[in-house]
Amino acid sequence: MKNFYQEGPGLQNTFDSDQVLQKFLKKALPEECQKVALPHLKHLGQRAVTDMLTWAAEAEAQQPQHVPFDPWGRRIDEIRTSQGWKELEKVAAEEGIVATAYERKYGPYSRVYQMALLYLYSPSSAIFSCPLAMTDGAARAIELFGDQALKERALPHLLSRDPKTFWTAGQWMTERSGGSDVSGTATDAFKHSGQYPFAATHELHGVKWFTSATTSQMALTLARPEGAEVGSKGLSLFYLELRNNKGQLNNIEIHRLKDKLGTKALPTAELSLNGTPAQLVGGPGDGIKKIANVLNITRIYNSICAVGHMRRALDLAQDFSRKREAFGKKLIDHPLHRATLNDLEEDFRRCFALSFFVALLLGKDEVGEISATERVLLRTLTPIVKLYTGKKALTISSEVVEIFGGAGYVEDTGLPRLLRDGQVFSIWEGTTNVLSLDMLRAFQREQALPVVAEYLSQSAAAKNAVPSFVEKNKQLQKLLSSLPKDDVVLWETHARQLAFLIGDLVSESVIAEYSL
Repeated sequence: MKNFYQEGPGLQNTFDSDQVLQKFLKKALPEECQKVALPHLKHLGQRAVTDMLTWAAEAEAQQPQHVPFDPWGRRIDEIRTSQGWKELEKVAAEEGIVATAYERKYGPYSRVYQMALLYLYSPSSAIFSCPLAMTDGAARAIELFGDQALKERALPHLLSRDPKTFWTAGQWMTERSGGSDVSGTATDAFKHSGQYPFAATHELHGVKWFTSATTSQMALTLARPEGAEVGSKGLSLFYLELRNNKGQLNNIEIHRLKDKLGTKALPTAELSLNGTPAQLVGGPGDGIKKIANVLNITRIYNSICAVGHMRRALDLAQDFSRKREAFGKKLIDHPLHRATLNDLEEDFRRCFALSFFVALLLGKDEVGEISATERVLLRTLTPIVKLYTGKKALTISSEVVEIFGGAGYVEDTGLPRLLRDGQVFSIWEGTTNVLSLDMLRAFQREQALPVVAEYLSQSAAAKNAVPSFVEKNKQLQKLLSSLPKDDVVLWETHARQLAFLIGDLVSESVIAEYSL
């Protein structure tokens, strides 16, 4: 053992090595879609372990820098990112990570195809998947609510496959008063018009406390038009472009980049809007309702990226377990270690099944092929899938770091980043408690609980009496029977428990249906 050096974990083509993904796609996608999607995914799976890994490492090593002034004291607020970060943006455009969903060549399955691309892209992207989530959400909001001129200006950029014309988007909602509760939004919008490349209707004044993707070309944000009522009802949705034709910021002052626990390569800023030109989207009011369409997409992105993160962590753990020898045999040959890995793989499988089921429902909704029942399921499961996968991603990340022992705690192995980055999935786009309460709103407004119950009763898991499904369903029924219909406090107290039980049951149903 004197000259022993432990070999670290390695990766192979992440599409070829992912049997769960392949099995699902071969059953879920129609044949004409498979002919295009499967070779494309294999290609991206190879990029994920070659050039993308190199660029992601560079982006992590050369973190964004904020340069407030030029050498002569002029305010420039430049955010400098690495070449690796820029290359990862090019990959996103080239591979159609956003565009695939909107080309809709395969009807509702275009979303599943796109989410499979995202799933392979995200773990090797240094979290460039974050600006892509908001780009996708912005494209959907503009598609739904934008006027023709705005659609013609923004959508060709947001949906481009050409890196030279591709735009990403920001989503600027968080202010000093808090994150999920936007009722206290203090950004004001005053009527204004000027000579801009887009049809600016207002100028915005306010502070945005947490703006991800601050190097994007455009953003959607909430603001309160002059004279609008207080609270969330008075908010409207606005479109803005960060820079003018000279490359100067449009009356935006960047105060600082946030020093975050993880996602270090992603530039996240605190900034002020000092008369920033913006265009009202879809008329005054209903800003929360309109941006909810963005949030639905970003929450599903969050879920898919969380599942991709789990898969990457487990790929590393599985490979290491076949290389590392301890107490006379490989780790994988120790029964307790093998059982631990199997439990983690089962959690991953549930998260995968739930996430891609919701992605399919989203695809059906976008092309008008969704039933009334499926629409209620989509509304109810969107917050559930995000909270469910967010928590599981953190659990799996922590266990994988532990599997590596001391090496898992040493920065230059790259393994601690799994844990730091994994924490973000339960925080972005709504925390676990916020999303659990959103599920209760679906129960109340859409009468979703009977719809969920009917889906579960007709599922493959129920018909086949899958033991784990039967046991979880008993727990759900017992909990529901203990909650008086009008006792709001009790329902809120048990909202998380309800959400996770439904997540377990729906994932078991999808696993049974697709033989995962």
